[in-house]
Amino acid sequence: MLAGLIFATEAAEERGETLAATLPFGGMTLIEYQARLLIAAGASHILVAVARVTPALLGAVNRITRRGVAVDIVRSAEEAAARAHPLASIVVIADSLVTIDPAIRAIAAAQPDTLMVTPEAESPAAVERVDAGHNWAGLASLNVARLKEIAAMPREYDFQSALLRATVQGGAAQLLLPASAKRAGHGVERHPSVLASRSNAVLAALAVSRTDWPDRFVFTPISRVALPAMVARGVPGVAVVALALAVAAGGLVALAASWVASGLIALVVAAALLSTGSLLSWLRGDDRHARAQEHGVAALAGLGVVMTGIAESRAAGTLTALTLALALLSAAALCERMPVRAQWWWASPSAHLLLLAPFAIIGHGAIGLALCLAYAFATLALAVEAVRAKP
Repeated sequence: MLAGLIFATEAAEERGETLAATLPFGGMTLIEYQARLLIAAGASHILVAVARVTPALLGAVNRITRRGVAVDIVRSAEEAAARAHPLASIVVIADSLVTIDPAIRAIAAAQPDTLMVTPEAESPAAVERVDAGHNWAGLASLNVARLKEIAAMPREYDFQSALLRATVQGGAAQLLLPASAKRAGHGVERHPSVLASRSNAVLAALAVSRTDWPDRFVFTPISRVALPAMVARGVPGVAVVALALAVAAGGLVALAASWVASGLIALVVAAALLSTGSLLSWLRGDDRHARAQEHGVAALAGLGVVMTGIAESRAAGTLTALTLALALLSAAALCERMPVRAQWWWASPSAHLLLLAPFAIIGHGAIGLALCLAYAFATLALAVEAVRAKP
């Protein structure tokens, strides 16, 4: 069982009594973002260590519980040890720590009594020194026994620092902070304006984490520009979806009227909107809607291919283009079902949509379908070989 322990005791800079954990971050509060990372890593129980409870913190905790996890507010190591499951592996997140998924997943996969560290003492990622050559990077994995050890100490001790020292003295293993987390701005931050800039860095890292070439070279640059502005303005995810559906509907109408180039361009724009909306939903912890929008991109690509085949066959008076479209749809579906990790250059639904559009613009949609089909078959062959190569 995986649990999380988030520290939320320090006040924000220049914000009076406001807790740093409740500062805005990526369209939510920082503590909600931290909880989202823990939930994505598999945590089913989250402990929030506090010195005082504010209305903003209570509101954030209530929103976290709506994501299907148990959340307990604790004021001491004794309370934390009592609330945690005896067999739980606990991922600790330092107060006001900004990080990303790879770092959380790495520490969650580590054995209990492991500290994530960085050798760079001057780095923003360095929270507290643990030995001559390493500094704690704000993440740790431990068990309930370690909490009970801290619970036996006087309550005057700082919970977070005492927990770190006890873990170090217990001979904790060390895990280096992933380079991707450093680039994304991993570190403790309590200043509202600086936290906003860290939010933008995390958004950029989130966009870059996508793997296929349409996302990497087409949709990601769009998302990196659009997401920070959307988050800052509080744009609701449903608004992005509604706009994407409206554009997609226009594209499908154009395809039905045999305006193939205009229709495919509209579908590409709709796919870009859904891709950006998916990232926005993921950031806000709405994984279900994020996945639905990713599936929506695939559905748009499939509809675009079939309707292009129909339009081209109607114009040529033969079934060649429609046959190519149906074959492409089948091959693409098989590619998506292959149990291997796709390489960035492999075919994907959005790749077919992006490749088909230029050929439609120059009036050779059938040739575009044929090339996409060849691309899908090549990808399928590579996927089959990858499956065969598995031990």
